[in-house]
Amino acid sequence: MSLSVLQTRDQIDKDRAELKRRGLSFLAPAWKVFLARWGLNDGLLLGDPIKSWDLLKSLDFFEKNLAKDDPILDLGAYASEILPALHALGFNKLGGVDLNPKLAEMPHPGEISYTIGDFMKTPLPDGSMAAVTSTSVIEHGFDGERLLDESARLLRPGGYFIASFDYWPEKLDTSGIEIFDMSWTIFSREEIEDFIARAATRGFKPVGALEFDGKDKVIDCLDRRYTFAWLALRKDVA
Repeated sequence: MSLSVLQTRDQIDKDRAELKRRGLSFLAPAWKVFLARWGLNDGLLLGDPIKSWDLLKSLDFFEKNLAKDDPILDLGAYASEILPALHALGFNKLGGVDLNPKLAEMPHPGEISYTIGDFMKTPLPDGSMAAVTSTSVIEHGFDGERLLDESARLLRPGGYFIASFDYWPEKLDTSGIEIFDMSWTIFSREEIEDFIARAATRGFKPVGALEFDGKDKVIDCLDRRYTFAWLALRKDVA
């Protein structure tokens, strides 16, 4: 499957249980979350329970399609569980990019390469990555052209672009709403079809079937109800 849609809330709970069973859940402990709610802790709060479905999909994809020494870069890496989880699975060439200066607080700084900066313009060499990934990040300040250009530059032939994002098949208006001081997009089917078409001009192709339909509006945020989608594209070998 190249595009999948989260259909029910039960999938989130089921996949978090599976992550815990496999030792791949790295959520911040409840006491840290509690202190942060009262303004008593401004340190790293790793992970988000709501991101269980897409996290597990990405991990399973990498296990099936990449070798443990293939280089993987996480875009918008701060507080994301994917790099610690990939590290736990034995992947040993991992990197993350994020504008947040607290990125240095992320786990395994001696074994995972963290770069503070704009993931739309990284200092990394052309063709240096087997995969770039991003979990619930690209909908914030979305710039499809720059994102595709940089991903195409970073990926070697045969490399993968993997992303999850806010989604609903019909367009939901978020104009004027900002999250993290950036615009917010809940992608529609039409917008994702357009993104895939633009990706094709950079040599990207879907790796399987595209599932656009949604069942339940699982997520409720800022008076908008929607779900998540997960996308996998592969850069042409030739």
